[in-house]
Amino acid sequence: MKRTGEIALGIVSAIFSLISIILISLLVIGASTTLKEEGFNAAFESQILTNPAIDPQDIEYFTQNPDVVLNMVNTVGWVLVTVIIISLVLNIIGIVSVAKNKKPTLAGIMFILAGVLAGIISLTSILLYITAILCFVRKPPVEYAEQDGYYSANEPL
Repeated sequence: MKRTGEIALGIVSAIFSLISIILISLLVIGASTTLKEEGFNAAFESQILTNPAIDPQDIEYFTQNPDVVLNMVNTVGWVLVTVIIISLVLNIIGIVSVAKNKKPTLAGIMFILAGVLAGIISLTSILLYITAILCFVRKPPVEYAEQDGYYSANEPL
């Protein structure tokens, strides 16, 4: 049985994961360089001071510690990139496992884990969930061996 559908969906989701990794990396690098500029700090402070929903304690904290925001953006961004890279690796393991119909159950588990790590309801994870369902549901056709006194499934009685 050919597993072309599973392989195609796995490759498409791997491409989406790769695009996500590139875009999030560029976003984190761009945000960290923007946050280091002096003009941004002044604009950030003026926005915080004019917002009535922010407590005075929070205003004081953010104006005295602008590095906290920079570290938070960097940390969250790089953790997200790392999680998507792990998802991509699990996706590739799933694609290799389903190729040539070797281990479709293992591939289905890898696709589910990759989908959870790629984001619960992102487009990539939905494709991975569909691929996992195909791995679990599609079974190879049963072939009966001819033995003494037994007939094969294709021969009439």
